[in-house]
Amino acid sequence: MNTDFPRIIALQRKERQISQKQAAADLGISQALLSHYEKGIRECGLDFLVKIADYYNVSCDYLLGRTPEPEGKIISMDDIPDDDGNNSMPSPEVVAFNRKIINNSISLLFSLAQKANSITLIKEISSYLMLSVYKLFRIVYNANPHNDQKLFSVPKVVANDDASAIVCMNEANIKAASSGIPIGDNDCVTNSEILYLTTSILSQSYPEYSSSMLKLIKVSEDSIHKKRNA
Repeated sequence: MNTDFPRIIALQRKERQISQKQAAADLGISQALLSHYEKGIRECGLDFLVKIADYYNVSCDYLLGRTPEPEGKIISMDDIPDDDGNNSMPSPEVVAFNRKIINNSISLLFSLAQKANSITLIKEISSYLMLSVYKLFRIVYNANPHNDQKLFSVPKVVANDDASAIVCMNEANIKAASSGIPIGDNDCVTNSEILYLTTSILSQSYPEYSSSMLKLIKVSEDSIHKKRNA
């Protein structure tokens, strides 16, 4: 049974604020049957798949989890990093794909922080990302023992642990600020409705970034599922 279908049809209904009873009536089935579909208890036929795709104005591929984009764009398998453990060198196209979705997704994060009008959110997200990149760079830099540590002012023995501690604080402050909780001198998001998001809002409000973020979510969660089921 496809595990994405139940989750996505429930998401689409709730994003549109349609009751299960109303959706079932519109689709010509019982509420109990729609509930079974949304919970993954029963699997629908192809006719219903097409019908519900038309109802929500999305693609069948999206409902089946084959693409993260409602309009049905498919991520080419050639564009997804090879993570099957064969240690093959990723192609330049795969590297470019990764760089693009990461850069665009970060841009979307900053756009959301600015929209929320929170100085704390912007500063803490910036610090979190900078220190994370700093940690990774030092790991790569330290791979060669001949690389001069004088490039850095913080000693190698404590650098990454200190950075990790600050990153944890950044994450805590981001959670507090985005939840409307001011900590110390930090401000916070005063209206959580500003950060209300649906797949449609992402696509309409951030057309240049939403595709990358949706792809990043799918690639990341595919990786999580794969590692957990290994």
